[in-house]
Amino acid sequence: MKTGSPEETMALAEKLAGHLKAGDLITLDGDLGAGKTSFTKGLAKGLGVKKNVSSPTFTIMKEYKGTDLALYHMDAYRLEEGGAEMGLEEYFEGDGVSVVEWPEMIENELPAYRLAIHIRHIGDTAREIRLEPAGDRYRILCEELMENERTGN
Repeated sequence: MKTGSPEETMALAEKLAGHLKAGDLITLDGDLGAGKTSFTKGLAKGLGVKKNVSSPTFTIMKEYKGTDLALYHMDAYRLEEGGAEMGLEEYFEGDGVSVVEWPEMIENELPAYRLAIHIRHIGDTAREIRLEPAGDRYRILCEELMENERTGN
């Protein structure tokens, strides 16, 4: 998929949020400034989060309360030793949606089943967003999202 602006990226993520449930895991990768935090802001809006969402670069994780689900926003960039000591599985299996930026830093701690989202610059504000589902739950979720995109819902 392609988006032409940060607002379009956030709108796509907001639509995705409507398909999420407790325990879902989304990983985001892309270069600095690719739009990972913008994507997360759209997810947060779709989950009913009222607080301003910002990158958790220095705090590693921020937790937000949504209407029905919590949002656990993690930035693993600074976790050079991995996240084994942080109890991440409690979040991944918890009552909210987990979003992990820079997932390659904690690859060994991540569940096998997840929705990996790759964001790439293709212009000043344009982005290419590729969804890579691992597991039936995420494959079906992607099919539903793509069908909604095709039909304009």
